[in-house]
Amino acid sequence: MNAKVAVAKCDSYESILVQQAVRQSVDLIGGISSIVKRGSRVLIKPNLLMAKNPEAGITTHPEVIRAVIKLLKENNCRVMLGDSPSVWDRYSEKVDWVYEVTGVKKVCAEEDVELVKFDRRRWRRNKFPLAAILDECDCLVNVPKFKTHGLTILTGAIKNNFGLVAGSYKTELHKKYFRMEDLSRVIVDIFEEVTPCLNIVDGIMAMEGDGPGTSGKLRKIGLLFAGTDGVAVDSVLAKVMGIAPTDCLTTKEASRRGLGVSDLDSISILGENLDNIIGKPFKIPSTSLLRRHIPEPVINLARRLIKFYPCVEYDNCVKCASCIKACPQKAISIKNGKVVIDHSGCIACFCCQEVCPEKAIKIKKSIFAKIIGL
Repeated sequence: MNAKVAVAKCDSYESILVQQAVRQSVDLIGGISSIVKRGSRVLIKPNLLMAKNPEAGITTHPEVIRAVIKLLKENNCRVMLGDSPSVWDRYSEKVDWVYEVTGVKKVCAEEDVELVKFDRRRWRRNKFPLAAILDECDCLVNVPKFKTHGLTILTGAIKNNFGLVAGSYKTELHKKYFRMEDLSRVIVDIFEEVTPCLNIVDGIMAMEGDGPGTSGKLRKIGLLFAGTDGVAVDSVLAKVMGIAPTDCLTTKEASRRGLGVSDLDSISILGENLDNIIGKPFKIPSTSLLRRHIPEPVINLARRLIKFYPCVEYDNCVKCASCIKACPQKAISIKNGKVVIDHSGCIACFCCQEVCPEKAIKIKKSIFAKIIGL
């Protein structure tokens, strides 16, 4: 049986339009009552990367969240909402600030939804601690933002589950699994451990380039995506980006494990005809080797010479120390009044770029990477 992914057009974040589009997309795949059992306890997991307002396009828009809440409440569900943003100290206080600035706190108050923190955890697979609140829920509804990502190329349905890791332990996972392939595998481990029953992706305003934070560039897509198969949803997002689904290592690995469908010929895309909507391919992250037209054997031979590394753009840096707190290797410090990166200890996980609120971390390339045109 084919997987189903619904695509609904929505040109703005006007509340009534978003609610209509969310309802339409979920109805196309069978309706909320066929997906979530009536009266269930549901955790909504948006993407709340950092304390930026909705207009920044970095976090799931609060009106998309409101529409999902309303749909679940019509099904008599008890709804909770939470995320574990990229905050590294004074956790409780910082999460409150993220909830406030992103507009999520206001929406939850207006819709009478419990806003929870992932400050309690339970270890899974002896490998990672996930939010203990999951044990109190019947199902997880995933509401990610459609963005590029420097390590996984795409952050969508699968990658959004990484935010279920409690507290600052995400730093430890980045330290232990800093290679793209290894990090992708552990992300899929988390997705496999707690698979969402429904994925609704905010693609009204998407992000391309060096996402998922302030270094990315906003791109209006005007679409919402919905599906119960997160692998299929991400495969359709890849199609919109102009890349193959398996170019995204998380999608490739999840498909290999049989966690969903990545073959576009086996996915029924309902609603809008993407062939009439898709524009030019997305600008992909600087760190990606995709679409460089370099034979793979050459890349494999030269991989040790192909380097990408973070550097500080001092004109933008406000010395907030977010990068210092996020670095798993403790390779960033302030010296003589400037943020300095010790590249001898850097593992190129780009956590610093992801959490920087001021677009002050740029990606630099090794000389060899420049020579071969990367």
